[in-house]
Amino acid sequence: MDTTRDFVIVGGGTAGWMAAAALAKCAGTQQHRVTLIESAEIGTVGVGESTIPPIQVFNRLLGIDEDEFVRETHATFKLGIEFIDLQQVGTRYFHNFGLLGADLRTGIPFIHYWLRWAQSGGDRDQLLFSAEAQAAREGRFGRAQMPASGMNQPNINYAFQFDASTYAAYLRRFSERRGVVRREGKVVDVRQNPETGFIEAVVMEDGSTVRGDFFVDCSGFRGLLIEQVYKAGFEDWSHWLPNDRAAAVPAEPMAKPSPYTVARARDAGWQWRIPLQHRTGNGHVFCSEYISDEEAISVLLETIEGKALADPKVLRFKAGRRRASWINNCLALGLSSGFLEPLESTSIHLVQAAITKFLDFFPTGRPDPVLVARFNKEMEFQYESVRDFIIAHYKVTEREDTEFWRYCKHMSIPDTLSEKIEMFRVRGEVKPQAPDLFSEVSWFAILYGQGIVPEGHHPLANAMSDDDLQLTLARIRSAIRQRVDGLPQHEDFIRSCCAAEQATAAA
Repeated sequence: MDTTRDFVIVGGGTAGWMAAAALAKCAGTQQHRVTLIESAEIGTVGVGESTIPPIQVFNRLLGIDEDEFVRETHATFKLGIEFIDLQQVGTRYFHNFGLLGADLRTGIPFIHYWLRWAQSGGDRDQLLFSAEAQAAREGRFGRAQMPASGMNQPNINYAFQFDASTYAAYLRRFSERRGVVRREGKVVDVRQNPETGFIEAVVMEDGSTVRGDFFVDCSGFRGLLIEQVYKAGFEDWSHWLPNDRAAAVPAEPMAKPSPYTVARARDAGWQWRIPLQHRTGNGHVFCSEYISDEEAISVLLETIEGKALADPKVLRFKAGRRRASWINNCLALGLSSGFLEPLESTSIHLVQAAITKFLDFFPTGRPDPVLVARFNKEMEFQYESVRDFIIAHYKVTEREDTEFWRYCKHMSIPDTLSEKIEMFRVRGEVKPQAPDLFSEVSWFAILYGQGIVPEGHHPLANAMSDDDLQLTLARIRSAIRQRVDGLPQHEDFIRSCCAAEQATAAA
């Protein structure tokens, strides 16, 4: 295989069409042929999908118009996630996107100045220094520009909440306009080169074959290529993330869709609420060891807001990852490469991360084993760092009122997470490495939000005088207040520039 020309993607859905769109845009369909195989008989849940801000990078990579994207996917905007009842029943906190405070250009994060202030008697609500959190609290959203204060505060940081099925359909249209060929049908067999082991073709149910130079496995949990052919192996993380099922159901749309996702703890898991323009996505993620499917569905239907629009669907899964997601001329994406429950809306990001990393390591012919090994190592780090962040939501709890939460509170955790938690207790930082998805701001939101109050702060924060500290914090709060006051209501912003036709008709 001297040149990688023919790409074959096995499986559609979000992962498959993200891969097709990226290959069509970046590799081009004049030099490379891209074929995607999927079967209309294999459905998706498609209730609602919540994302994180890096999806904007993917959208810019594709060059898509954001307002069109929002309209076509019935999307709303997302400024963060509200967590309810995770620390204790009756508590809530907010994981805000974006910067906290401002970059004071002193070499240490703003959070240490806030800690110094709070530890000396100041208001302990750090979200007063987050434009995203304040806007979310008031149901506001807008693409706010940099304030004129001169402080290094970014634009409002946001992601999207959209219909997963319409997102896949949107990317399909995008891809097919650029030359991607969709092939309907099921793959029933795989042909490999007897000497190299590389995949040469897949055999369809009707007996035809689809040949290729490189194959992308988006076949879901079964891992048709990466596992059934290459026996990649699976690293099971269910002892840290015991939830193994999710019941999902769409409901009537909210009159005023919130610009954030809600995650509410339940007795044996948690429940999501994702507001879209035309409906509300709801789901109950749970552990079957502590609650039955029927009980979980009952809890979901009794607690959703508005009328259910369909019967609930139950998805079964196991938390973990393939030991390698790139083997020979096969790359696994999405559920084929691993699964981490959607508590922090990272599923699409992990697909995006693998795609962009693959484009960086794009093979000119037979994949170089050195690059393949490096790719797998970097994706291993991505999965493990996200895994630790999600585990922290369960481990750092004061709840012992149910069997499930008692297990989570007292379970052993990875050493990498233990180190972060202990560092945070000392002075409110975890020192994430450069490739980490979640920043100090995100770690602070979760660990502080669930009750860990740091004992100290970075000593260099003491270099600022008390008067300068008070003045600086006051100026930042004023600038944030000014920015938020200038934002429209979330539903008004959508109505003005990116309302979906179906949602507009319904209104």
